[in-house]
Amino acid sequence: QVQLVESGGGLVQAGGSLRLSCAASKSIFRFSVMGWYRQAPGKQRELVASITTSGTSNYADSVKGRFTISRDNAKNTVVLQMNSLKPEDTAVYYCNLNTVGLNSWGQGTQVTVSS
Repeated sequence: QVQLVESGGGLVQAGGSLRLSCAASKSIFRFSVMGWYRQAPGKQRELVASITTSGTSNYADSVKGRFTISRDNAKNTVVLQMNSLKPEDTAVYYCNLNTVGLNSWGQGTQVTVSS
């Protein structure tokens, strides 16, 4: 298994920014699609953003233009930069690593956006 450790969540006012980081314990990271998901209370977990091994990114419509996902294969790290945050972005954010035969999740980090 691969351990994923997230950091960077917290409380921010609407319009503010947060930077989430996820570090993987193994170098299989560089062969994996990395994603950030979120789950708000009473809602299903949803994909926020993903990035392929070659750096191609994909975003949920609700975060396009506000969030940016990036990866550093040398550091086994994926980052989600979140700008112009809205109260509806409030959720637990999870890092995900997906490759052949392996799908791992981080423990989650809380993001709370106050209005």
